[in-house]
Amino acid sequence: MKSTEHSLSLRMTELVLVGLLWCGIFPYASHQGQNQHCEIIPGSMALRVLEKKGDITLGGLFSLHDMVVEHSLSYTSTPPPTKCTRFNFRTFRWMQTMIFAIKEINRDGKLLPNITLGFKIYDSCSTPHQALKAAMELMGTETGSGLEGVTQTKGSCHGTVPAVIGDGGSTQSLVVARFLGVFHVPQVSYFSSCACLSDKKEFPAFLRTMPSDFFQVDALVQLVKHFGWSWVGVIAGDDAYGRGGANIFAVKVRKLGACVAFHEIIPKNRAQTAVSSIVSTIRSSGARVILVFAVEQDAAALFDEALREGLTGIQWLASEAWSTAAVLSTPKKYHHILQGSMGFAIRQAHISGLQDFLLRLHPASPDAPDDPFLVPFWEEVFQCSLSLPAEGQENNVESKPSCSGAEELGTVTNIYSDVSQLRISYNVYKAVYAIAHALHAVRNCVQGSVPFPLQACPDVDNIQPWQLLHYLKRMKYLDSFGDETKFDENGDPAAMYDLVNWQLRPNGDMEIVTIGKFDEMTKKQSLQIWEHNIVWNGNQTKVPLSVCSSICPPGTRKAIRPNFPICCHDCVVCTAGEISNQTDAIECMRCLPEFWSSPERTACIPKEVEFLSFSDTMGITLMAISLIGSFCTCVVVFIFTYYRTTPIVRANNSHLSFLLLFSLTLCFLCSLTFIGRPSQWSCMLRQTAFGITFVLCISCILGKTIVVLMAFKATLPGSNVMKWFGPKQQKAIIIFCTLIQIIICTVWLVVAPPTPRQLMPRESPIVILLCDEGSPEAFSLVLGYIGLLACLCLLLAFLARKLPDNFNEARLITFSMLIFCAVWVAFVPAYISSPGKYSTVTEVFAILASSYGLLGCIFAPKCYIILLRPEKNTRKHLTSKVVTEKF
Repeated sequence: MKSTEHSLSLRMTELVLVGLLWCGIFPYASHQGQNQHCEIIPGSMALRVLEKKGDITLGGLFSLHDMVVEHSLSYTSTPPPTKCTRFNFRTFRWMQTMIFAIKEINRDGKLLPNITLGFKIYDSCSTPHQALKAAMELMGTETGSGLEGVTQTKGSCHGTVPAVIGDGGSTQSLVVARFLGVFHVPQVSYFSSCACLSDKKEFPAFLRTMPSDFFQVDALVQLVKHFGWSWVGVIAGDDAYGRGGANIFAVKVRKLGACVAFHEIIPKNRAQTAVSSIVSTIRSSGARVILVFAVEQDAAALFDEALREGLTGIQWLASEAWSTAAVLSTPKKYHHILQGSMGFAIRQAHISGLQDFLLRLHPASPDAPDDPFLVPFWEEVFQCSLSLPAEGQENNVESKPSCSGAEELGTVTNIYSDVSQLRISYNVYKAVYAIAHALHAVRNCVQGSVPFPLQACPDVDNIQPWQLLHYLKRMKYLDSFGDETKFDENGDPAAMYDLVNWQLRPNGDMEIVTIGKFDEMTKKQSLQIWEHNIVWNGNQTKVPLSVCSSICPPGTRKAIRPNFPICCHDCVVCTAGEISNQTDAIECMRCLPEFWSSPERTACIPKEVEFLSFSDTMGITLMAISLIGSFCTCVVVFIFTYYRTTPIVRANNSHLSFLLLFSLTLCFLCSLTFIGRPSQWSCMLRQTAFGITFVLCISCILGKTIVVLMAFKATLPGSNVMKWFGPKQQKAIIIFCTLIQIIICTVWLVVAPPTPRQLMPRESPIVILLCDEGSPEAFSLVLGYIGLLACLCLLLAFLARKLPDNFNEARLITFSMLIFCAVWVAFVPAYISSPGKYSTVTEVFAILASSYGLLGCIFAPKCYIILLRPEKNTRKHLTSKVVTEKF
């Protein structure tokens, strides 16, 4: 908003100035260039001018002074002339370069034979209204001229120049360009870089040898991107150059993804309070890289305040306006804060003979009386006075001593005579030659090849400015340095910059070293940087870090802080199963299902495979319990075998007891098939072995229960029931019951066999290997059949529990079946709810618990009697009648 208000204010000022000056000086002028007569008020435009006559006179505008002292206007008397202060040696060199180029062209005579170029140069004093006054005088002088031609015609109030070189500042050029554009007088600027001047609708006659800030900003943005700076401060001068360039930079750098920490303006009055506020903002922002887009005078005001407040540790980025400014690089007071500064500068060249031309100046030279700028220049260089002190000033301590006349410019080190960094001077040189080549093209015009009326070539003795503008826009030439000069459709040259670095030498001098280049014509890699040559602020070789938040290391991601710029963030560790393998990751990447994030969250590693293994604690424990159960069963077999002739072993069919012990051994051993890495064969074996061995075991118990029950029924008179439940029938019952389970398992294996499966939960770091049942219905049928036999066995044993006998095996079977049923009823919900390998552990535990229950309830009492109570192991004791208790 502030930038818009500033632009509107500047535009209104321009219009008011143009209107007032136009009405006051050219009341009868016509923009068509017709010869009109007007009266000029004597002394109203008394501007100092450096002039040399020629066949064609070129205008020049240079800000030889940096400031203007304005007097208070009373509006009751004629305003006194404005006073320009702070002589600028650098701009004076630019002006001398224009004169040098013109004299070089005249001396050579090949480019413009039989034509002598002249010049008419004014001081714009770095102020828009002074620049406009000078432009008005270039368009109308006391002798008069015809605007349509370069030849002089007395009585006319139009200009004597067909083209103007200047001005330097963008703000001054904006005002002048609008005025000259009315008359289609070409203006070639050597230092105005504001991108706004590329608008040909507003500035149709404006051209420049200085690249547009649009390209400089593009180079600066690429520089920020290259070094990874995401938190950059921007400080601009309060003029068209500073505001325009800074605004474009802010927009482009945000598109890049970086953030502008602050955007401050250096006021033109350079009030210490305002500049001090800018320094305070720099301190509080945390930004370590700051772009200063301002002219050297504004930048100096900022750095003076930074020195007063002791601001250090800042990596300054310079716009081309001060990137090579001697006024900042020469004074040693700035060295410790500006060391390592970096910026883009115009391409430089060595102009042969220029230094000798610059050193020729002297107040005693023949041209000195006609040069109104030589006296202030000489007095400023040697700090002496060429004029006698005024009356009463002899004793003034501030008065300067008189010049001796023996001073020589070659004896002093001065910005003016320093030709080691000819950048803007080179632009001035190219501007003069561009106009000369355009004039050359006018003289070599071919009839019928131009878009002028009747396709007629311009009159070489009366060249119209708009005709010269046509040729100037299409001009293209190679200078003596091999560089091509031409203008694009916007009047801009090709953008080429040197990337420069301020480096402090051991002798204490600041040296501006070229460390890269930018060429907008090189599309693939327009910016080239030689990083090994860079010295950063504080004489460091490591790239400074400028971020709002610390760089997020690999394994973390950026989380934007609410109500903060996008560059301000917190570093959040990636969640489990996600990684980031680069710094400042915006988001974490999820690993593939079979992978999991490393503890550092920087890489995806294969998930840990989990299954009930023989090597883990749970597997070893279950295996030991299984083997112990098998061993105990074998011990019982050994005891029964050894005492096979005793009544308690022979009672109730010892063959069934041995078969039951064999099936119990298989039950204990089948649990081992559930331990180990699941495979196609192990998955099929474990479920079928479990189903068949347990049916075999329950069938044996069912057979024993039926025999016990029928044996007591057979004691009734006339009962012949035992003939139906002899050993063969018992075996048949066992085989039949087991065969049904074998058939179920066979169908299961044929239709949908159990297969190994991997479970890869997204939120788990393990891959679970288990056996998929294949057919849940078949698995349920296997369990259901076992449960059916167990319930039937429990029912029969329960019916036989009260039979009179000292050793009633039916009671033992009842207890064993109760334990068996309780275990498997509890197994179902536990199996369903157990995760991963623990579902397998649950099934193994159920197998072992039920097996131990059967072994303990049925055979432990018998072994107790056999080993510890042999007196009860008699037929008489076993067949004696006892009264049974209810339970």
